Amino acid sequence: MNVAILAGLLLGAPQPEAHHVEIDHQGQRVDVTYQSATDVIHKQVGAVGAAGRGSTLRCVWRANISVAREARSTAGHVLARTIAGDAPVEGSRAGWCSAQRGAIAQDIAARTAGTRAHLLAVAERDREVLALELDTAHAAGRS
Repeated sequence: MNVAILAGLLLGAPQPEAHHVEIDHQGQRVDVTYQSATDVIHKQVGAVGAAGRGSTLRCVWRANISVAREARSTAGHVLARTIAGDAPVEGSRAGWCSAQRGAIAQDIAARTAGTRAHLLAVAERDREVLALELDTAHAAGRS
């Protein structure tokens, strides 16, 4: 098992989704992989309360979801690109960020349940861009 995936499972991090497709472009087979990536940023705000006073300590977080595309053609071209997500998922939890990472990962997973559908939609929208990139790569190879 991949060390990053194992660490993600232990830390409660959202796991990436992957989508593989094979297309034909100008008689060349192209293997394309789309993989989601979740980048979570934690920010500690507030302060620990003095004895007898309430704490204002909170962990504010933001998760940006992007899709990485790698296309490999039988002509030897490798085209990689990262497609930024539409909008980040945001939230906050009371307490220390280090103590809330697992709960935050569950919040993110619950709020991004449509990651697979999003990944397929990005792959569909990327089809035209990929075709143009492959055309450019083939043209440069002929020059």
